[in-house]
Amino acid sequence: MKKLILSLTVLLAFSMGANAGKVITDSLYSNNLKCWQKYNVYLPTGFEKSEQKYPVVYLLHGLYGDYSNWDKTGGMRLVADELIGSGEACQMVIIMPNAGSADVRNYQNGYFNVEEWPYEDFFYQEFMPEVEKKYRILSDKAHRAIMGLSMGGGGSVVYCQRHPDMFSSCYAISAWLDNKMGTVGGQNLKKDKLWIVCQSVCDNSAVDFVANADEETVNKLRTVKWFIDCGDDDILFDVNVLFFQKMREKRIKAELRINNGVHNWEYWHLALRNALPFASRNFGR
Repeated sequence: MKKLILSLTVLLAFSMGANAGKVITDSLYSNNLKCWQKYNVYLPTGFEKSEQKYPVVYLLHGLYGDYSNWDKTGGMRLVADELIGSGEACQMVIIMPNAGSADVRNYQNGYFNVEEWPYEDFFYQEFMPEVEKKYRILSDKAHRAIMGLSMGGGGSVVYCQRHPDMFSSCYAISAWLDNKMGTVGGQNLKKDKLWIVCQSVCDNSAVDFVANADEETVNKLRTVKWFIDCGDDDILFDVNVLFFQKMREKRIKAELRINNGVHNWEYWHLALRNALPFASRNFGR
């Protein structure tokens, strides 16, 4: 029995090693943001020896986070290795950009353009062109997906709403989709950096976008595969359900998953196991 257990352990370790990708940290200077921006990149096994181009997932972090969270705290590399190794997800490059800091009152967070932080301009004009060229990425809608948690979940939804021609799918986890009720930050914030990002989520409401979408816009949104994933005790539960209801009203097909959980990394880690196969299934469509 001991020999059998040892053999299985060795086999499992060999299997994981055979399908081990790696995460590297890179950076680029942004003329829009006037600073260097770090980011993490997951490269699947065999990337260095291959000349092929790969589909891409943009994986966005949340408020109080940065580019390193999904790997260091969320176990992204292990999840990706396991799913690619088992065939549940295809080989892909995963890009984790930086859009904030834990010091939310003194450092600007967020995925939208605000005063002195034109992040969306940076993302589309500088970041995407740079990384998609550097890491041999298939630069078309059919092979590009976006997803994220909390602030990054809301950012991924809004990016797909504004650019449905650029993304095949969107997987929003515990998404911060609106803030009119002051769910994050409260109602009486002083006007610091946290106030600015909270206001930007109001100004770029994903819920309002769907509610106000005309038929032409709705038809474009239908070209994206949508998935909303939220815990039943999450502080953002209500706004996620409201967003899903607005999508149903406009007859935009979206999947909704409500699991037991709160707004934490235990939930987000498990959600990623569904998110990467979802993106993979919708590549190439």
